[in-house]
Amino acid sequence: MATQYEITGASAKGIAASVEQGVVEGALAPGTALPPVRRLAERLGVSPGTVATAYKELRRRGIVVTQGRGGTVVAPTPAVASRRPPPVPEGVRDLAGGHPDPAFLPALLPTARLSPGVRSHRAQPRLAGLEELTRAWYERDGVPAEHLTFAHGALDCVARLLSVELRPGDAVAMEDPGYHHLLDLVPALGLRSVPVAVDDEGIRPDALRAALRAGARALICSPRGQNPYGGWFSAGRRDALLGVLGEAAGEVLVIEDDHAADVAGVPLHSLTAGGRGDAAGGPARWAQVRTVSKHLGTDLRWGALACDRTTLARHDGRMLLTSGWVSHVLQETVARLMTDPETQGLVATARSAYARRREALLAALSARGIAAHGASGMNVWVPVRDEAAMVNGLRTRGWWVAAGARFRLAAGAGVRITTAGLGEVDAEVLAGDLAGVLGEAQATYGG
Repeated sequence: MATQYEITGASAKGIAASVEQGVVEGALAPGTALPPVRRLAERLGVSPGTVATAYKELRRRGIVVTQGRGGTVVAPTPAVASRRPPPVPEGVRDLAGGHPDPAFLPALLPTARLSPGVRSHRAQPRLAGLEELTRAWYERDGVPAEHLTFAHGALDCVARLLSVELRPGDAVAMEDPGYHHLLDLVPALGLRSVPVAVDDEGIRPDALRAALRAGARALICSPRGQNPYGGWFSAGRRDALLGVLGEAAGEVLVIEDDHAADVAGVPLHSLTAGGRGDAAGGPARWAQVRTVSKHLGTDLRWGALACDRTTLARHDGRMLLTSGWVSHVLQETVARLMTDPETQGLVATARSAYARRREALLAALSARGIAAHGASGMNVWVPVRDEAAMVNGLRTRGWWVAAGARFRLAAGAGVRITTAGLGEVDAEVLAGDLAGVLGEAQATYGG
């Protein structure tokens, strides 16, 4: 091992707990090799089978991975140590967080009472008024909404869907680059991530085909506002992806994350709605998740789920046994914001502003010969050779951007720049500074 951390334990459970503690404390960093089974067994005075069982449990839980002759190593994104962003240094402009501009978020409209009264929340988990508003929200974009339910945000919903549909070791097709919390969630559930490359139109059909042939039983994708790349499905791309899904040998659960539905700035071409005009239509097993955190407020931990009948039953069956329901106070707050004219006007203003700001940075970068991507949403992805050099170089110029490592599985290096709060004048300044850093890197590395 390339570390002084000493693994202890006299049982498989104790050995696994010791390794997990080392990962949590940072003593066993991602990529650190664990001792070979027989060597560790000899040092601890236990049988090789005991160590092998401990390693098997750690693999199941996404804490370590096996690399053939490379042995067992700590996973790149261990399930007990999610990839958290570094703290924002003082005195710099934060363009790394992926958050909306606070100026476009409404003042919350809380209910008059802390509780809507005594009722059986488990028997009536969804307020009828919000359910009706949510159904109209989906149908506005052509998403079937006969079967829908609520959850505590997108990650809560996706975690529940995967846990009831898949078993440890199953493979999930993931956007690459993609949303870092989803990239961390999948191995935390004991599942395998299969990278699917993206471009300006979202996931690529050839990459999806390869993932399905590799055994992926579920697909998680963003139809628009893809984070961090910004891609969105055109009608043609949507149809091509449906064709690939139609080739799949087994049943595949398609989960769409339309987290930026109201501020993505582009139309929706959803896999869930079919669109090819033939009998195949959309996938048999599907779910589309929507949230309001990007346009109504980051503290509103509420998500909506439209899906097929089977998926609804499995999701709600598991939720009934755990959290039971989403707070009715939260539901009433969301419903009031959805029907407040001033709030809806603010959302429309935000949608236009985010599009202008994103396009302003893309144009400023293009004018300087810098390739970048951001067809929708509130982020721009800039491919770079050296992420650390770009992040540190922009920091010295007063900007803080996100290194792409948190968002990547096998994709090339890059940085994510959140443009939600970046004015059009500032975009010119940032583009100039970014070009300057690239020039310095070219002088250092050549070419």
